[in-house]
Amino acid sequence: MLKGVIASVLASVLFGVIYWISPFLKPLGGEEIYGWRVLATLPFTTVLLLWRGEWTQVRALAERVRERPALGAALVLSAAMVGVQLWLFMWAPMAGRALPVSLGYFLLPLVMVLAGGVLYRERLSGPHKLATALAAAGVGAELLRAGGVSWETWVVAVGYPLYFALRRRLRTEKLGGHWVDMALAVPVAVYFVLRAPSTLPVVAGDLPLAALVLVVGVLSAVALALYMAASQLLPMGLFGLLTYVEPVLLVVVALLLGERLAPGQWVLYGLVFTAVGVLVADALRQMVCAPSMEKKLKKSDATADAD
Repeated sequence: MLKGVIASVLASVLFGVIYWISPFLKPLGGEEIYGWRVLATLPFTTVLLLWRGEWTQVRALAERVRERPALGAALVLSAAMVGVQLWLFMWAPMAGRALPVSLGYFLLPLVMVLAGGVLYRERLSGPHKLATALAAAGVGAELLRAGGVSWETWVVAVGYPLYFALRRRLRTEKLGGHWVDMALAVPVAVYFVLRAPSTLPVVAGDLPLAALVLVVGVLSAVALALYMAASQLLPMGLFGLLTYVEPVLLVVVALLLGERLAPGQWVLYGLVFTAVGVLVADALRQMVCAPSMEKKLKKSDATADAD
């Protein structure tokens, strides 16, 4: 479980870096950045897949599609669902909508905790219940203050749980399934890059811009791989709670980009920051206690063998 926690936190940090880089990719717009991100990410994801020796996952999935063609349509749906999320993630900082999207990421763990309990009957530990209660109180206060939420918020909060549930249903939650999602997104990405006026000569003729595009591709490949690994290694409820690290970082990025919180929103962010603190403290406790518990178990086994 500890590996899953580390993978999730590292993924969140890398996503925050990508969020911060987005405005520096001007004169590209949100759709063009999405297109370049997909095209730059896929090669590095392919290298990562081959390096880990997991290309057999892609072959196995292709064989399943050959046996059940209807699976192909479900895979297209999966690619479209994550494609919308990747586009929104790159578009929001450019359009001054970083804060509504970050609120969606705050709501996301609550929805995933609910999904984990309803769909998979997962149970949370005491600290996780406390973190959930704090976050729920903060989000509830924000909903009362604002009187509702934007469409960007709902796309993130509802879209991602549906996406992960679909991938579990299709048994494509491993890196090979993610590679297929990205590969199926290539036609749309090419359209965004080449549609008039094409951004291909713009990127090709600007070395710093081209370098930034490649950096986004590398960071995206590593971050998404870590994120997918965390979704496999952790129960859905805990995985959902740990995703609170990402919106905290996204809010910081949004503030650095010039967006501002309304006075009443500090209730939301204060409670959620506290919830994240509870998760961090619990994770540190597990890291400290795990070695001692392992020693006790080994000592117990040795005593049993001696008897």
